[in-house]
Formats: sequence, C-alpha cells, structure tokens
Amino acid sequence: MSDHERDTREATTTEAPAPVELPPAETNAPSETPSQETVAAGADLGAADSPPTSEASQQPAEPAAETSEPAKADPEPEPAKAQPKYQRGQVYQGKITETSPTAVLVDLGEGDIGVVPGRELELMTKRMLESLVLGAEVDVYVVNPRNHRGKMVLSVNHAMEEMDWRNAEEFAKSKAVYEALIGGYNKGGLIVRFGRLRGFVPQSQLSESRARQISGSTPEERYGPMVNQPIGVKVMEVDRHRNRLILSERAATREVRVKRKESLIAELTVGEIRKGTVVSLENFGAFVDIGGGEGLVHVSELAWGHVTHPRQVLSLGEEVEVEVISVNPEANRIGLSRRRVLGDPWDEIATSLRRGQLARATVTKLTKFGAFARLNDYEAVEGLIHISELSAERVEHPREVVKRGQELALRIIKIDIKERRLGLSLKSVNSTEYLDLDWEMAIQESATLPSSE
Repeated sequence: MSDHERDTREATTTEAPAPVELPPAETNAPSETPSQETVAAGADLGAADSPPTSEASQQPAEPAAETSEPAKADPEPEPAKAQPKYQRGQVYQGKITETSPTAVLVDLGEGDIGVVPGRELELMTKRMLESLVLGAEVDVYVVNPRNHRGKMVLSVNHAMEEMDWRNAEEFAKSKAVYEALIGGYNKGGLIVRFGRLRGFVPQSQLSESRARQISGSTPEERYGPMVNQPIGVKVMEVDRHRNRLILSERAATREVRVKRKESLIAELTVGEIRKGTVVSLENFGAFVDIGGGEGLVHVSELAWGHVTHPRQVLSLGEEVEVEVISVNPEANRIGLSRRRVLGDPWDEIATSLRRGQLARATVTKLTKFGAFARLNDYEAVEGLIHISELSAERVEHPREVVKRGQELALRIIKIDIKERRLGLSLKSVNSTEYLDLDWEMAIQESATLPSSE
C-alpha cells in the first residue's frame, strides 16, 4: 500500500464520525420524523467525496440515508378508469323524443339518447305500442350502453319484467298479500299472473276451500273452472335465474279472508239475498261463503222445521241462497238465514189446516214430556204430541206408545200461527167430539176426488 493511499484512508476515518455526535433524543427515536437539523447533517455526509472503507464509517451514515427518504416525492397513483354512466342491466326512466315504426328514441337526460329497436316493437301488443307516444315517460332497461355503432340499446319489455322481479322480491320480503286473477293451470297447480311474470301455485299451496272444489281426473276438469277467479297469494320463492316464482294461497288465507270480509261488511245491507257456498258444518250451524267473506247460518235459521245438525239439510260445497239478517262491523260478523228464503210454511198452514182436522205425521223425536212429529204434507213443520195426548191411559214415557220413525194419523188440536206451534193428539183421533168435523172433511175430500166416469 502506497503512502498516498494510507494518508487518504486515515483522513477519511477521522472525518466520517461527525454524525455520531447527534443528540441522544434523536438517536433513541429513529421511528419519529427526523428534524431539519438531522436532515441537514445527513445531507452534509452524503456530500463527502471519499467512500467509507470501514464498518465504523458505514454505521453512522445509515441515519442520514433514512432521513433523506421522506424528502422524496411519492409517485402519483394511476387515475382510476371512469365507470360508464349507464350500466348494462340497469333500469332508468326517460322521455320519448321520437317514434317511428322501426325505432323509438328515449332521452335519459342531459342529451343521452338511447334507442328501442324495431324488433322489440314488433313483439309489443297494440295497447303497449299506443302508449309509446311523443313526450311520454317510460322505464327502459339498458341492453348495451354502447353497441358497435356507438348507440345505447334499450328495452321496454325487459324493464317491465325487471320491475316485476323487483316487485316480487319486495313482496317476498314484506310477506304482503298479492291480489290477482287465476290465469291458467298445469298438471301440478295454478298459474297466476304477477305483472308480466308467471307465478305458480302448487296444489299443496291452495286454500282449503279451493282445494275442496277440485274434482275430476284431468287438469282441465280439476282446475279449468277456477280460471279468472280472484286469488290472494304470498310470494314464497323468487329465483329469476331459473325463472322461478312460487306462490302460496294457503299462506295468505287468513289475511285475505279478513281483508275481503271487511270490504264485504262495508257493502252489505240487512235483508238482501246472496248466493253462497257451504264451506263448513258445525254443531251450532253452517258457514257460508257469500263472495269475499263467510257468514254463519245458525242451526235455528237452517230450516223451518227442527234441525239437530246442519248436515241434515246441507252438505259441504253446496250452493245455497241466504238472506242477510245481521251485520256487525265491530265484531266482523255476518248473520245469515236459509229458512227465510225458502218461504214460510206457516203461511200455507194458516189457510189450509184447521183445528180438529186429521193429518198424517211421522214421529221424529221422543222426550220426557211427549213426542215430536213432522207433518207428511208439510215437511218443514213439526208438532208436539204432549204425553197427556198419547193415550187415555197413564203413560210414564212416550216410548211406551210410539217410537221414532213411526207414521201415525193424528188430530190437530192447536194451531198457533204467531208462535208457530202445532199441537197434536193421538188419543183424540177416534174421539166423538170431532165426528161432525170428520164427516165434513170426508165430504170435502170426496168432492176433490176425480170422477170414475
């Protein structure tokens, strides 16, 4: 090693340690932002011409290198790519600015014009085409924000369908009832139009009352009569990718019944006659659907005669005429009567029967105090044979003299039109008290018989 090189190294090692004399506070906190003094010191070190040749000369230089980095300007980030103003598959509202048989131009605002092509116009109904007039506001679906010709392609049909899907999703989320008409059927259930969508109601999701109407072996026989009938449903499943919209009438039954009944009660008046369908038979009466709501026909209002159970005079699904006899909006109840539309048999009894007359009747019921018998010529009217009128002998119970279903000749001993009560007697049938009347009635009966000539 030459003397010149040795002198150079010694000079370098004696000048480089200057940065070691930095204040302790700065050397103990290297993570903090360096002060201006430290940066300046580092700059002085970086200006030295001779490179360090030992570890001692390299270590003090590191703080200077670190403190000089924040002074460098960060590279500017690349500008984000601008998103298209109109997104494919989105729905926007615009105004029609031009119409022709081959295209409809729609202004989406700020001069952005899109075109509904002629091939879509050809598929539209006459009513829809007539609605696409100049200046009309219309919802459109962006098919392509910019096609190969630089035009924005729009669709009215897709917009309506998209809005229907969104509407279906809202109904599914809110669990609200959707009111519609039955549009068709297949082998598994009913088709219900949900806007432009086809919703499906499986047979298992029909209401009990509608399910009872099903009869026959073919889909046409089972579901055909239901087409165009109103129906309330809830949306159970929405899957637009599979074009699947499942509805349920069963889930909506309660809400629909309450809503329709409230509307029905508001329009009903006492005394009007309605046609209905028997939907339920209970011990105390029958429930009849009169178009939107069910009313109760109490067992006493089923017929003029005695009825033990509604099934004696009605059957499920039977169509009947009833009279509205009460309306209670507070309790949401409707009272109905079947017997009042059948005609009051007592009107005829008042003019056709007389006290003391003989009549044939059938025993219907036995009680401790007597037996009830229905007149054969007036099936809606029953009379009571009091236990004292069964026999001239003492009777402990009516079964000692008569039995249920037995047909008898009985004497009418009481007619009370106002209270609708008829008194009958078995022991008075041969009583001499009524000989004159029997003779008179026999003459009248013979006069009505046809001549043998």
